[in-house]
Order: sequence, then structure tokens, then C-alpha cells
Amino acid sequence: QVQLMESGGGLVQAGGSLRLSCTTSRSLLGINLMTWYRQAPGKQRELVAGISSSGSTNYANSVKGRFTISRDNAKNTVYLQMNSLMPEDTAVYYCNADFVDGLPGGGPFWGQGTQVTVSS
Repeated sequence: QVQLMESGGGLVQAGGSLRLSCTTSRSLLGINLMTWYRQAPGKQRELVAGISSSGSTNYANSVKGRFTISRDNAKNTVYLQMNSLMPEDTAVYYCNADFVDGLPGGGPFWGQGTQVTVSS
């Protein structure tokens, strides 16, 4: 099992910034894919950004150029730096771990989410 704890959400005005953190209960070195998802009210959960164990990243088109995902293996933490926030970024943001070494099935594992609200 992998426990994930998100933090850093909150209320921010449009144009502002937030940094989300996701700390894992086991070493990031054995987790091959970490991803941030979000779910807005009445909408399906969608991928925001992902980062592999090698550092390769991918982003949803809607956040490219504004959001940056990174990982600190020493702290077992993945970050999502969100700049130029817009009201449509309002959602619950979830951390996801997948392809975990040494675990049957390898995942996925989910955090409980952190609320991000962007006011206009």
C-alpha cells in the first residue's frame, strides 16, 4: 500500500499562485509514475500533470505553460506549482501513484484530495 497526503490547497484570486504538495508513505524511488488529477463539481476527474521516475513530464493542454510538476525524491514529495490561476482551475486536486515497485498490481493509489478555489 501507498498512502498519499496532499496539502497546499486554498482560496486564491485569479492570476495568483499556489503550490500543492503530495507526500508519499514510501520512497518515491520505487514509484514510477506520479500524477495530479482534478475534479470540478459536476465534471469527470481529469489528468492535470504527470511525472515519471526518470523525470519525464506531461501536462493537460489547459495547464501547459502555467503549471509545473516536480518531484523531490529525498523528501518523498511531488509538487504542483500552479501559476496564473483561473476560475476554471477550481477543483479538488488529487495525487495519484502508479506502477509501484514491489506491490501486486502496482497501484493506482489515491490521496484524499485538496480543494483549490480560484475567485474571479
